[in-house]
Amino acid sequence: MDDIVKQALAKWPNVPHCYGWLALDARGNWRMRDERAQHLNLPGDKLTNVALVGFITRNYAADERGCWYFQNGPQRVYVDLEATPYIVRTDPADGWRLHTGAPLGTPEAAFMTEAGALVLRHGDIVAQLDDRDFADVLPQLRMDGAPVADEVLLAWLDGRAAGTLSLNGVAVERVAAGQLATRFGYISVPTPTAA
Repeated sequence: MDDIVKQALAKWPNVPHCYGWLALDARGNWRMRDERAQHLNLPGDKLTNVALVGFITRNYAADERGCWYFQNGPQRVYVDLEATPYIVRTDPADGWRLHTGAPLGTPEAAFMTEAGALVLRHGDIVAQLDDRDFADVLPQLRMDGAPVADEVLLAWLDGRAAGTLSLNGVAVERVAAGQLATRFGYISVPTPTAA
């Protein structure tokens, strides 16, 4: 957390939390959601200012409920998650890289939703793969040790094909997209706690 944020928290400890105004989309973009976007359930405007994105990223954390937030000075701005708390991309030089810029490390577990979204876990970090990188990852998938063809993968996803799907030696488990938050202990759309 930035020192300026720590100082603001000490000076103004009781600033009300903010909900619904910031989101992380499934491609790792921070999105500002004004009242209109919230009312119409729109994704919001993609933040592109490098300094602002860096500030949000450095001050991104989770609370004890599993709600993710950005500590904006004395105010906690809760983040609506379109997918998982982190989004991962492939990086030719570094392997797996999170939307925050940090390396993911070697995946310890892998999951795939019914829609084909790949979710990786390393330690406490759960990250869905940016869909634009799936073509780079597909050659690394194996079905019972052999390269997996598209039609075999689709059959496995909907349960028509048996077999063990793996990613670089890590077994891939099926998981319903609607169960990701419960399975991994995060809240996709934080709301205020009852007083």
